[in-house]
Amino acid sequence: MQIFVTGTDTDIGKTVVTGGLAAVMQSLGYKAGVYKPFQSGAIVQNGFLASPDLAYVKKLDLYVETACTYLLKAPTAPFVAAVLENTEMNLGAVKRDYEVLKNKCEVTLVEGAGGLMVPATENTFMVDIAKMLDIPILIVARADLGTINHTLLTINEAKSRGLDIAGVIINRYPKGTNDVAIKTAPKLIQEYSDVDIVGVIPDISDFATITPGTLINILINNVNIEKIFRIKIPKLNFT
Repeated sequence: MQIFVTGTDTDIGKTVVTGGLAAVMQSLGYKAGVYKPFQSGAIVQNGFLASPDLAYVKKLDLYVETACTYLLKAPTAPFVAAVLENTEMNLGAVKRDYEVLKNKCEVTLVEGAGGLMVPATENTFMVDIAKMLDIPILIVARADLGTINHTLLTINEAKSRGLDIAGVIINRYPKGTNDVAIKTAPKLIQEYSDVDIVGVIPDISDFATITPGTLINILINNVNIEKIFRIKIPKLNFT
C-alpha cells in the first residue's frame, strides 16, 4: 500500500497528515514508512543536515521507517534550492530510495513538496514524481475561502496526468463554523470533481505539541482510513 501525499498549497499540514497516517497504520499492525524525496528548509543537527518533516514523523512513532534523498537548506521549491546550493538532482536516485523503503514496509507514504506544480528539477514537477512512482495521490486542502478553486485545479492536473486519486482531506476545519464558504466547500469539491472527500480534520491550535495518541485518535475518527488505503480493517473506532 503506497500513497503520495500532496497539497493544494504549501504549509497546509501535509506533514501532520502524512506522519499521522503512518502512525495510524503502525498502530493497526502495519509496518509503515515515510519517504521524503526532497526536503527544502533542511536544518542542521549535530553538524549534519536533517529533515524537520521526518523528525516530526519520528516524534509521532519512533518505529516508522523514514528516508530522504535530497536535503536542501533553502526553504524554496526543490529546484530553486538545488540551483542555489549547486546540487545536481537525479530522479533515478529518488526512484531507487523509494523502492528500498517500500520493500521494507507494508505501507509507504511519500510526502511531496508543496503542490503538484512545484518544480522538483529543471524539467520536472512534483506531479511527475508521483507519476514516476506510479502510486495513488492523496490531496490535502485548506478549509478556507479559495479551497474549491485550488483543490479542483489540483484534481484536474492529476487527472490530466492519469494519476489515481485516493481522495481529498480537508485539514484544519474550524469547529462550529458559520462561514458559508467553508461549510459548502467539501460537498462542492466532491460534486464538481467526482473525487471523494475522505476526511475532514478539525482545526487544532498546535499540532506541534499534540500527543501521538491524540493525533491517531483524531485521524481514525475523522478520516476514512479504509478508503484511502483500500483495505478492510475490522475496527476503526479507538476510544
